[in-house]
Amino acid sequence: MAKYQVVFVRHGQSQWNLENKFTGWVDVPLSEQGVIEAKEAGAVLKEQGFKFDEAFTSVLKRAIKTCNIILEESDQEFIPVVKDYRLNERMYGALAGLDKKETVEKHGAEQVHIWRRSYDIPPPACEKDHPYHPSKSPWAASIPEDKLPATESLKLTLERVLPYWDEVIVPEIKAGKKVLIAAHGNSIRAILKYLDDISEEVIPALDVPTGVPLFYEFDENMKPIKQEGAAEHLSGRYLIDEETLKAKIEEVKNQTKAK
Repeated sequence: MAKYQVVFVRHGQSQWNLENKFTGWVDVPLSEQGVIEAKEAGAVLKEQGFKFDEAFTSVLKRAIKTCNIILEESDQEFIPVVKDYRLNERMYGALAGLDKKETVEKHGAEQVHIWRRSYDIPPPACEKDHPYHPSKSPWAASIPEDKLPATESLKLTLERVLPYWDEVIVPEIKAGKKVLIAAHGNSIRAILKYLDDISEEVIPALDVPTGVPLFYEFDENMKPIKQEGAAEHLSGRYLIDEETLKAKIEEVKNQTKAK
């Protein structure tokens, strides 16, 4: 029987999602479509009766804004929201700010696919003088320099996110709190890989669509309970119809296809 519940939401479409740029730790805002997606996510959660005691998000505005909009739309703005850089998106290194399709044209689809989707091969690192090095972000002032990555693979992202999940979020869940996590495609993928023991061969093909709530239930040992209608490779289910979900996932898959 289910004992605990968690809802994950990848932030709504960002301005750089719209412009098809590698983003990572660059602090870009939501696009107009992203705001709509966040509102729709909040409306779905309200309609289906989801109540939360606490929310967790990253220190990047696209995730924070998504979290705030969801809570506003579902009449739950009063709950505490915890922000932490360990829920940030994967750090894309020297790719940050580059157009995805132009990068494919320059380096080849195979190389960009490796940088973007391999489990343990990170993109080229960005130097300290790179305009998007994380040390230049105001929110980074309180973070030790050795915790600010110059690049990350999904494996390194998991190594950053998982201790935060285990040491900070899980104790809150076990205390009986219903938790919302508004984060990023790769920080959520990292947690899902761990929860559902997804292999290194399968995880590169797993896409998390923007602005769609993903509902998980857990037993008393925090093991995921497979739900009816669960997404492929996952125990949780997206709170959206299958046809719309497929279309949104295709949008993610098509980001690096040739013009």
